[in-house]
Amino acid sequence: MSFQVKVRPQVWVFATTLGLEHRRAFKRAVTGLATEKGDIRALGDNLSGYYRLKVARYRVIFRYTPGQVIECVFAEERKLVYEIFESEMNRILQDESPRPPAGDQRS
Repeated sequence: MSFQVKVRPQVWVFATTLGLEHRRAFKRAVTGLATEKGDIRALGDNLSGYYRLKVARYRVIFRYTPGQVIECVFAEERKLVYEIFESEMNRILQDESPRPPAGDQRS
């Protein structure tokens, strides 16, 4: 099965910070997602629905979206990636949560 791979800007910006060899390996690994190649694992708990791709000491967080698309949403070093990504997701979800209308005095 083949997928279209979409990469968010943060992932490419992160890749540009890597040395040449790591950047090449990173690009090959992300491109390989089109055929689901690589060290891929499902994430659990608060990150359920997301997956990680291991690339040396780096991780790419991605998800499957409708239309045979894999969306790479975040990349960082292994020791930081999950904590930062979970924090960002919580912030985004909190910003999107419905709020009571102005003047609503519910407690």
